[in-house]
Amino acid sequence: MEHLDIVLQNVRGMLNETVSIADKIPAGYTPTWAESLWLSLFDGRNELLTFTALAFLMHEFVYFGRYLPFLVCDYIPALQKYKIQDNKPVTREMKWRCLRSLMFSHFIIEGPLMLGFLPIAKLAGIRTTEMPLPGWTEMAMQIAVFFVLEDFWHYWIHRLFHWGPLYRRVHKIHHEFSAPFGMTAEYAHPLETIIFGQGTIGGPILYCQFVGSVHAVTMFAWIWLRLFQAIDAHSGYDFPWSLHNFLPFWAGADHHDYHHAAFVNNFASSFRWWDSIFGTDAKYHAHKARLAAKKVQ
Repeated sequence: MEHLDIVLQNVRGMLNETVSIADKIPAGYTPTWAESLWLSLFDGRNELLTFTALAFLMHEFVYFGRYLPFLVCDYIPALQKYKIQDNKPVTREMKWRCLRSLMFSHFIIEGPLMLGFLPIAKLAGIRTTEMPLPGWTEMAMQIAVFFVLEDFWHYWIHRLFHWGPLYRRVHKIHHEFSAPFGMTAEYAHPLETIIFGQGTIGGPILYCQFVGSVHAVTMFAWIWLRLFQAIDAHSGYDFPWSLHNFLPFWAGADHHDYHHAAFVNNFASSFRWWDSIFGTDAKYHAHKARLAAKKVQ
């Protein structure tokens, strides 16, 4: 209760404050154009509400923007040879059903979670309007750590959700689409959305607690890339230029699509190593071997 009181007190304080650029720029410091642009988004506005609005708009823009190229691919006959499960067409009704569910999830579940994130994150040490902005090296290193931490969380929670009662009552919703398409990445039960989401926001908060501060710009870049990964993994397409063809440890659609088709194996989100270490990719490799043998014949 004490921790909850601290968070609520922080929320009340943030709701009554507005940002002044003059107070955020250190004496004698000249902001870059990127820093000036970032600060201008908050200047004279409430930090909590502005951050939440930016996070939500960024999420929607990236989520549906990343799906758009795969949607276009569905209407290009020459690209259908790259469709992993080409015997299972994606109908308009399936797309509308998914979109309706996503609108509920994004506005009713994820929106309030975004509103509640910043007060906790600020207590953990995440910076928002503090200068300077992080450099590319710092951002890349931190995001790499976030990917590894999220993948570890996703692997074990995903395995847990395949336990009988949890699968039937919660995770089965996500598996309604045995041949996924990009927009299905966040098609899930609200409880699943909340629990899996902790892996995305938990990495930056843990990093702040045990390593050092993380800037909100890095957080936004991390979520941007995480959405790219999730939608690609659910795209249903495996192109010659897909990332796993260049980085063998990357999971991608080839890896995750089998999980939807067979309802087993391949529980990790971004990388292949946890499934390899714990043997939860044996059926997947047997499946790939059978496909390779058919091609030879």
